[in-house]
Amino acid sequence: MLAIVGFFVIALILALLLTQRVHAIIALAGIPLVGALIAGYSLEEVSGFATTGIGGVVGVVAMFVFAIIFFGVLRDAGMFDPVVDRILRFAGDKPATITLATTLLALVTHLDGAGASTFLITIPAMLPLYERMGMSRLVLATCVALGAGVMNVLPWGGPTVRAAATAEIPANELWVPLIPAQAVGIVLALAIAYYLGVREKKRLARVAAGDKKAEVPESTARVPQDESSEAPTASGAETESGTVQVDAPETDESLKRPKLLIVNFLLTVVVVGALIAGVVDPAVCFIVGAILALVINYPGMKQQTQRINAHAPGAVLMASTLLAAGVLLGVLSESGMVEAMAESGASLLPEPLAPALPVIAGLLGVPLSLAFGPDAYYFGVMPVLMGVGSEFGVDGTHIAQASILGQETVGFPISPMTGAFFLLVGLAKVDIGRHIRHSFLWLWLISVVMVVVALIIGVIPGWA
Repeated sequence: MLAIVGFFVIALILALLLTQRVHAIIALAGIPLVGALIAGYSLEEVSGFATTGIGGVVGVVAMFVFAIIFFGVLRDAGMFDPVVDRILRFAGDKPATITLATTLLALVTHLDGAGASTFLITIPAMLPLYERMGMSRLVLATCVALGAGVMNVLPWGGPTVRAAATAEIPANELWVPLIPAQAVGIVLALAIAYYLGVREKKRLARVAAGDKKAEVPESTARVPQDESSEAPTASGAETESGTVQVDAPETDESLKRPKLLIVNFLLTVVVVGALIAGVVDPAVCFIVGAILALVINYPGMKQQTQRINAHAPGAVLMASTLLAAGVLLGVLSESGMVEAMAESGASLLPEPLAPALPVIAGLLGVPLSLAFGPDAYYFGVMPVLMGVGSEFGVDGTHIAQASILGQETVGFPISPMTGAFFLLVGLAKVDIGRHIRHSFLWLWLISVVMVVVALIIGVIPGWA
């Protein structure tokens, strides 16, 4: 009975999330509560399950909220501006350096773990260069995806936070062992970006020689200078080609603090260094960092309130989603549903495949990003995988670490299950389907290589 109810709860949550019938909070918190009542538990028992689950994610919620405020305040203060300017100067007028600079810029701007801000900074900054050179906007979108995807493994990024909440382990402990794999992924992303630039240079040479086959609709040099080639509109309307157009917000120069650049940089180094070293709890680390960033850059109460309010929507949305996920996890675990589902799933899984669950989860991460959003996978699919793995002695931490090497990390820039994806294709003015086809194999390659590196260094176990 418990296994049936558990599978029904998971299936219904996935169906609602995938079809976007209701908000994630309603699906994650509402369905398991009803499921537990159907399973025969009393209101008092169900309340206890939910309370236990919420208690397990409070630390993750605190870390995420204050990480958003910390990096958001530093971005407002202009700490990233010199890096952006230097990268733009480095780009020059050669396709290979332009694509390389695009990915570098995405890597830097995604330090806050927020895809929306990465796309809003990187694409408007680089698009004029692509327009001037007549380069394909698909290449622009792919290069941005490479940088943002590989950086999304950071412990304050959404997928890692979700994985940490589900695995009930600090996000920092999931991420630190994977740093070598992520470093290799970064190098590979830059190498791919450079290759795409070289290939684009050859294509442009063929276009100049009159080769019609080398022309692509995303080449801005071929777009007529009429209403269709104007900057994206604020309406967010979808064009006939399936391109969602949106506007980038204007920057408030009054918020910049150029005289505090070195101070802000040192603050960032200390906070990130303490996080990696594990000397301070991640939540406390970002709480202190956010406090210092606000006091140093915006000492008045009015300005501090404005900066907090400016970044509150994203923080509140993610915090509420994580708390709702805590309800789901609490009900599933405390009621015994996970254990019942695991036992049922273990009876169906071929025994020789069981030790390979982490490897399978890692290798399929990017493809699964096309079908499962971060909430659906990390709060719906991964708990079942971990439960099945535990029946065969597979550590759930390894499944979580393998998952964050691809699922909605490297794969999120091609996932229609995330809102940031539509911002990416909208700002770059590219067709959704063509962007996915252009970027998919490159992103999957990076993810697979990162999984292989994790296997080699022993973070993820092999087929032992």
